[in-house]
Amino acid sequence: MKESELYKELGILTRNRDRWKDSIPYLSSLLSHESVKIRAKAIWLLGEAGLSFPESVTESVPLISSFLESPVPLLRERAVGALGRIGRGRFELIEPCWTDLFPLAGDPDPKVRLSFIWASENIAANTPDIYEQHMAVFEKLLHDENDRVRMEAPEIFRVLGSRRPDFVKPFMDQLRILSETEAHPVVRIHCMGALKAASKQI
Repeated sequence: MKESELYKELGILTRNRDRWKDSIPYLSSLLSHESVKIRAKAIWLLGEAGLSFPESVTESVPLISSFLESPVPLLRERAVGALGRIGRGRFELIEPCWTDLFPLAGDPDPKVRLSFIWASENIAANTPDIYEQHMAVFEKLLHDENDRVRMEAPEIFRVLGSRRPDFVKPFMDQLRILSETEAHPVVRIHCMGALKAASKQI
């Protein structure tokens, strides 16, 4: 099947969630496809399926995690995002590779850094305690050179602030300053949201 036809088929599958669980073995087989575009789509779909049916993607997790070191930024981006979704569904499945996500906080591609934050938010939603000793990683991302990364970085503080406000408390002064002085309006709004979430719990 041509790449364009296969990608169209995967697009149809994306819209048919009832088929996701039964399609997991097929999607896993596509992780070795020669097309980057197809592999990226398969990784994304496995992540989404893994949120709803985490046990069903157990065997796919090691292969997905292998893409964290891919030379292709798109594949790194999709891999960290997928592991975040699977980890939200059941953290134990990605626990062996969880620390492997953190080097991507300093990835040269801003889309990968953005995906790392987003994945961390997903995991922290149900498993917040594991982030206690890693807050400095997210503090650095508050000052990222990329606007989209800076826009998303406060959101992990919001997620954790509503669950473990003590993790966020040491950074509240910094978030407050950014909410008042950051040039980008969305960053200011998200910093205020993080402050509000943490303040309600303290």
